[in-house]
Amino acid sequence: MKTLVVILGPTGVGKTELTLNVARQFNVPVINADSRQIYKEIPIGTAAPTKEQQALVKHYFVGNRHIQDYYSAAMFECDVLQLLDKLFINSDIALMSGGSMMYIDAVCKGIDDIPTVKDTVRAEIKERLKRDGLESLCDELKRLDPEYWNIVDKKNTRRVVHAVEICIQTGQTYSSFRKNEIKQRPFKIFQIGLNLPREVMYERINGRVLKMIDRGLLDEVLNVYPLKGLNALNTVGYKELFSYIDGSVDFNEAVRQIQSNTRRYMRKQITWFKKNDNIKWFEPSDEENIIKYISDKIQ
Repeated sequence: MKTLVVILGPTGVGKTELTLNVARQFNVPVINADSRQIYKEIPIGTAAPTKEQQALVKHYFVGNRHIQDYYSAAMFECDVLQLLDKLFINSDIALMSGGSMMYIDAVCKGIDDIPTVKDTVRAEIKERLKRDGLESLCDELKRLDPEYWNIVDKKNTRRVVHAVEICIQTGQTYSSFRKNEIKQRPFKIFQIGLNLPREVMYERINGRVLKMIDRGLLDEVLNVYPLKGLNALNTVGYKELFSYIDGSVDFNEAVRQIQSNTRRYMRKQITWFKKNDNIKWFEPSDEENIIKYISDKIQ
């Protein structure tokens, strides 16, 4: 049976190198499941696979979009399923790797069929957000969809805005589209999780941030600064350096905040993934056993 192998784990754990070795072992490309590495303009701060790594193994969904493009987990689900149809023609195994929880779940479990927001509606709500603020949109959401308003994180701009967009466009509540049903796939899926002790992860993350700085992260942030209001740039590493550029914090404090916020995001990822009992966990250095595990599963 056709099989999708998923390698997942928190930021900084070592997914990229392990995935490269697995891909080369099984002679398959890598389907990248990272919601920010798809953007061409921000490879350093998102730790996207380098050109050298991509030369070793073909990667999909790396640097294939621009930060001004709209893209969602639902679109990713559709694109990956279409890609898998092609990949499975010549191979019984496909490999996906990443740390974006919603993107991975969209492929493995499916995502609710929520309508794509029209550009005109998106522009209207964006203007209202700029003019009236998030609190005003929260009040609008309470009126249009009290059920979702009751559970949504009212400080999460993206979620509030998206719910209001759907309500305005469809004339229905956002809640009516949220069915949370697991979709059946015509292929087998198994998931491999990578993790390390918490103190090791903290050290790796702190060091990785400093390496990003050395590679030119500040210049990358300066290049996209005129577009800092985009959702794609509401991302750890960028928003902290935007504050530095604006004069709100000094450079050392911005770097410290990047390290702290990355560690916080890492903990959030682990909490999300640990809810999934179907994940088989390994340390990234346990490559031999990981490859053996995959071999045994696909037989």
